[in-house]
Amino acid sequence: MESYQCQRWVENCRRADLEDKTPDQLNKHYRLCAKHFETSMICRSSPYRTVLRDNAVPTIFDLTSHLNNPHSRHRKRIKELSEDEIRTLKQQKIDEAFERKQATQESNENNEQNTVSEEGGEEQEEEAVPLTLEERENKDYLKSLFEILILMGKQNIPLDGHNVDELPEGIFASDNFQALLEYRINGGDEVLRKRFEMTAVNLEYCSKTQQKQMLEICENCVREETLREVRDSHFFSIVTDEVVDIAGEEHLPVLVRFVDDSHNLREEFIGFLPYEADPEILAVKFHATITEKWGLNMEYCRGQAYIVSSGFASKMKVVATRLLEKYPQAVYTLCSSCALNVWLAKSVPVVGVSIALGTIEEVCCLFNQSPQLLVELDNTISAVFQDNDEKGNELKKICRSQWTCRHDTFEVLVDLLQALVLCLDAVTSDLSDRWNNFIVGRAFVLSSALTDFDFIVTIVIMKNILSFTRAFGKNLQGQTSDVFFAAGSLTAVLHSLNEVMENIEVYHEFWFEEATSLATKLDVQIKLPGKFRRAQQGNFDPDMTSENYYKEILSVPTIEHIIQELKDIFSEQHLKALKCLSLVPSVMGQLKFNTSEEHHADMFKNDLPNPDTLSAELHCWRIKWKHRGKDIELPATIYEALHLPDIKFFPNVYALLKVLCLLPVMKVENEKYGIGRRRLKAYLKNTLTEQRSSNLALLNINFDIKHDLDLMVDTYIKLYPDKVEFQDCIPSNNSEVTDDA
Repeated sequence: MESYQCQRWVENCRRADLEDKTPDQLNKHYRLCAKHFETSMICRSSPYRTVLRDNAVPTIFDLTSHLNNPHSRHRKRIKELSEDEIRTLKQQKIDEAFERKQATQESNENNEQNTVSEEGGEEQEEEAVPLTLEERENKDYLKSLFEILILMGKQNIPLDGHNVDELPEGIFASDNFQALLEYRINGGDEVLRKRFEMTAVNLEYCSKTQQKQMLEICENCVREETLREVRDSHFFSIVTDEVVDIAGEEHLPVLVRFVDDSHNLREEFIGFLPYEADPEILAVKFHATITEKWGLNMEYCRGQAYIVSSGFASKMKVVATRLLEKYPQAVYTLCSSCALNVWLAKSVPVVGVSIALGTIEEVCCLFNQSPQLLVELDNTISAVFQDNDEKGNELKKICRSQWTCRHDTFEVLVDLLQALVLCLDAVTSDLSDRWNNFIVGRAFVLSSALTDFDFIVTIVIMKNILSFTRAFGKNLQGQTSDVFFAAGSLTAVLHSLNEVMENIEVYHEFWFEEATSLATKLDVQIKLPGKFRRAQQGNFDPDMTSENYYKEILSVPTIEHIIQELKDIFSEQHLKALKCLSLVPSVMGQLKFNTSEEHHADMFKNDLPNPDTLSAELHCWRIKWKHRGKDIELPATIYEALHLPDIKFFPNVYALLKVLCLLPVMKVENEKYGIGRRRLKAYLKNTLTEQRSSNLALLNINFDIKHDLDLMVDTYIKLYPDKVEFQDCIPSNNSEVTDDA
């Protein structure tokens, strides 16, 4: 919440003891009851949280009742509570709420599945109908179930502990959820013990349906904590990662970028979206999920980026186009976590390129799984590059990194190819017991793939084509000044690619010659692909040589595609936004403070608090840095500029910098605020495909986000009122109830 708005809240509350508190302190330690706000100030847009409108200010106070109370005339300053004290007080209030009698009118108003937790004030004390002993015990029971589910999510424990389909008929085996529930009963949980003490041991304590319903509530409540911060910051960007398999179904991981109250750019994982094969349907569901289910206002979206595996690029481009049609300011960009050349290669609509990329990933994965195999590769590299130790040592170092994500991936692969093939062949021909069957089998398959002429010619041609965008892409992932100047070099990059296209006969001849030379070194036969010859059934044109075939099937479509992709991903709007990076003082300095951001900032005019004063403010901003003291360094990044002590004296500059750093092409400067993607990768790496759960994944990846058990329980009771009564346990599909259980 803005400092000015915080000040108005404090003034209206007549709290002189809070006047010296910062907005961060107020947001963290103080809460304001919803009854102090006019009804029109409350926007009920979610079943899990009621949000205040942006301009909400508390106005309803009884400021006279204390005058007749002699004990209230000399009030002490209220101390700032610690986290433990806050938890203790909250628990006391919850216990008291069960015993107090409340009017039913307030309860009916809260039947809309909402709980208020406002932006800057006191937590709402929801008035409830008097609870019977049975109702209170039922809420405690539900809270225990939610605690178990949250634990399973945070610790990445799958719900199913056994493969029920493989168990003999009549054999009952509890799943992980029930096992933890039983363990908690044995540990002394009286609420659970009373519920299940007379239940047969071969019954399900909690049905799969109920588990799923509760998990969805856990997921939504945890996600809502992040989305609340996103809404507070207004502007955001959407980023998706590569399509992943969740229990046999393809899903898109979705992340959101926003600037929090402490001026930090954050990238958080907010959930999985089921993937649709039809791009138009996918676009509709993508938009509906973000706006209707998650409650984000896409009018505030300022960027969108999609990291995709080969074959999915064209479909996600349809999604980007449809969103741009609705929201022109949601600029389509590259994502900073993906090298431009890798992104371009994955988007090339040529099957051979997709196969080559898959082979490269498998090779890298195999060697990273076995330190012993990496040592063997080191020895092979030393032998191949015995006349060039510097090159050999460089390649050894690269092999111990994620080299498939580099700007020069294809160049590295061409240099490594001979060593890789020799190493894999040595493994397959080794008659000792050094290697297990898995490594030997994979080595044989990958050696065959690497020595296919179709693969060799593909990686050589891709290496040469992407050499024209290598430096450009590297700068886009560099310092802020590198990104700024890269935007100005796009015209030169496109000019070079167009020149290649106009002289493709000459260029392709050199590329094919390099490929045949490498194939000869590896003793690989140069020929047309078998799949092409089989498809033609011997009736193909005798003039169709291997060189002409790969020119038509690979070189020409690849160059055409890359030229078009660069134009799409670096639209006029995107380039204008990148030109605004001259606001960063270090870029100003390199330009000798001769900049004109006003022209490029027009696209963000509606995002500025005082657009009429932009020109004058930018002039003051330039003068401030041009005439700085000799010992003052120019901030080199948007992150540094946003954290300047006096940045709020430049409200338009501040707003522009916040929007600019949201663009997915800009990297997250502080790594601890970009851990959402790394946690996502870790979850996918450490969890078997069949055990993945979109619900549990969100709890695991966002394990440090606070959760409100009372909110979860109340939400469940409101959404499923017919399931909160005391019920018998549900027999499992493969269980039999015994009389003596």
